[in-house]
Amino acid sequence: MSRVLLVEDDRSLGKTLEERLIKEGLDVTWVDTLASGRAAAAAGAWDLAIVDVMLPDGSGFDLAPEIRQRSLTPIMFMTALNSAESRLTGFELGADEYLPKPFHLKEFILRVRHVLTTQPPRRVLRVGAATIDWDAMAVDHPSRARVFLQVKDFRVLSMLVEAAPRAVGRSEILDRVWGVEEFPTQRTVDNAIVRLRQALGDEDGRFIRSVRGIGYQWAASSL
Repeated sequence: MSRVLLVEDDRSLGKTLEERLIKEGLDVTWVDTLASGRAAAAAGAWDLAIVDVMLPDGSGFDLAPEIRQRSLTPIMFMTALNSAESRLTGFELGADEYLPKPFHLKEFILRVRHVLTTQPPRRVLRVGAATIDWDAMAVDHPSRARVFLQVKDFRVLSMLVEAAPRAVGRSEILDRVWGVEEFPTQRTVDNAIVRLRQALGDEDGRFIRSVRGIGYQWAASSL
């Protein structure tokens, strides 16, 4: 089921859109301020963000760059601002759709369907109770807030998953992720593994297994 974040401050319109999206079989979270939109965008993985531009505490345009820093979630702006400049601003910020108000509900649903069906599926990997969002470089876990991985930690994780079931040595990880110019130590790799295990809820090392004398192995696929 696709997850949709709806940011709309008009209570009547927001309720109508929420009910219509749910009727379409979508999992909808509706918020009515820029601040709550920011919190929701940062806390979950979304298949579409529908954002009103004129919000009581700021502009919906400000939310798009923050979403783009974390993920490839498609964005649809809807607004009474229908000037060429406003539409250009929306598309420059990475909008996939720009819907002027007022609009017909049928057109709204057609545009939502278009975005959801033309976007590539989000690349995710479920590991135990955790979900790795590859596009966002993040881990979602039901017992904690979304964790955004450091770039090098994410590269270590990707390297282990791609190499599985082969165990990968610390020296190989250092060479490919850090390179020789940064002068890291093998302890640098161990620290990255600790952070990855914490993000995945893998404190007992079932998913990322320590292999004595070699390094680490991605073992989640064998569980």
